[in-house]
Amino acid sequence: MLCGLLMLGGCRATLFAGLNSTDQHRGIEQQRNVIFDATHHLALDVYLPKQAVQSTSTHAPIVVFFYGGDWTHGKRQWYRFVGTALAAHGVMVVIPDYRKYPQVKMDSFMQDGARAVAWAHAHAAELGGDSRSIFVMGHSAGGQIAALLATDPEWLAPYGMQPQNLAGFIGLAGVYDFMPIPAYEKDMLGTFGRTPAEQARAQPVRFVSGHEPPMLLLQGTGDHEVDPSNALSLDKTMLAKHEDVTLKLYPGIGHSPLLFAMSRPLHDHAPTLADILSFIRSHEPAQDQDAQPSHS
Repeated sequence: MLCGLLMLGGCRATLFAGLNSTDQHRGIEQQRNVIFDATHHLALDVYLPKQAVQSTSTHAPIVVFFYGGDWTHGKRQWYRFVGTALAAHGVMVVIPDYRKYPQVKMDSFMQDGARAVAWAHAHAAELGGDSRSIFVMGHSAGGQIAALLATDPEWLAPYGMQPQNLAGFIGLAGVYDFMPIPAYEKDMLGTFGRTPAEQARAQPVRFVSGHEPPMLLLQGTGDHEVDPSNALSLDKTMLAKHEDVTLKLYPGIGHSPLLFAMSRPLHDHAPTLADILSFIRSHEPAQDQDAQPSHS
C-alpha cells in the first residue's frame, strides 16, 4: 500500500489520549494555541525545555514537527508526547496545525508549514531558542511537508529563508518519492494533481540540488503504510549530490510504532528518540557564530 497513513478509524483520539496520559515529564513549560496565522485561524503549541525557561543565556535547538494523517486529518494536540519527549532533553518543539484536503490542496498546506517555520525563526530568541538551529521534522505525510520545505526553496523564500538555513531535516517514515499516484488514491490525486507535472512538485527527491540541510531518515522495514523505498530513494539522491544524510532502518518496525516509540512506555520498540537527539546534537551550530537576523 502506498499511503494508508495512520488510519486508525474512530480510535485515533483514544489512542493519542492514551499516549499523552502516560507522559511523565515534569516542569516543561507549554504554550498552547498560539496563533501564527490569524487569517486562516491556524495555531501552534510550543514545548519549552527547563533550561530555556530558566536561563536567558540558553539557546536551545528548535524542532518544528509536522504530524501525519494522509494530508486529510490530524490535530497538533494529539502529539504532545513528541513535544514533551524532546523538550525533556533540551530541545524546544513547535507543533503547528496546517490546513488539509479537501478544504485545500498542496500549495496551501505547504504555505502553512513555511509560515510556521518562519514563526519559529522570528520568535526563537524570545523563547530561549536558537534561530540558527531550526530543524524541520515530520512523520508520514508530515514528513513529506517537512522534506519539501528542506528541498524546494519556493516555500521558505517569501520569509527570506532557504532550505540551507535550516539546521537539518528529520524524517520518520516520510513520503518522499511517490510518483505516479495510483488511480485508486482519490484523495492524493485531489491533493497533488493528476498530471506528471503537478505530481512532480510534491516529490522532495526531485528538488535535491546539493544545497539541502543535513538529513536524518528513520524508517521501519516492517512499514506497510509508507514503503521503505521512499527513504531509500531520498538517501540515494542525497548521496549522489555528496550531501550529509543518515539513513536508519529499524528491522521489523511498523509505520506508527516508529513514532510511538518516542512515548516512554513504548521506547523499546525502536531507538527513535535517541537517534533524533544524537542527530540534533551533532548538527547544532557552534555557539560563537554570529546569529542570523530574524524574519517576521
